[in-house]
Amino acid sequence: MTTNFIKFFLLCSVLCNFSYADEYVIVANKNMKELSLGEIKAIFLKKISFTNDIKVIPINLSSRDAVRSKFEQQILKMNLIKLKSYWTKQHYLGRRPPITMKSQEAIKTFVKKVDGAIGYMNVNNVDDSVKILYKWSDE
Repeated sequence: MTTNFIKFFLLCSVLCNFSYADEYVIVANKNMKELSLGEIKAIFLKKISFTNDIKVIPINLSSRDAVRSKFEQQILKMNLIKLKSYWTKQHYLGRRPPITMKSQEAIKTFVKKVDGAIGYMNVNNVDDSVKILYKWSDE
């Protein structure tokens, strides 16, 4: 009886963790064309400034935000130390990191109103005012 209970408990734990995995999206202004993941990464690293003659404006969450950490690790494939080193070098070339906003709601509002704006957030914060370019989950 105890063995079956343990198996049941473990199965429930696995299913609960699977069904509650957070999902995140990269969003853009509705006028933005579809972008590849490589283009998105290049935009956030400021290697691309324009797409289809539209100036792109990448938006980050604050450096302590967990969603930003997930974005940097899973999309940019860079940890905090590597990113700091990257932006230090870019500073001497006259390039600055993306604009930072305090909340996902602020990013959504900015992206909705500004052509070329691109940001990221939890999928639960998305509505039809922005365009989803890419979706990933917390695994």
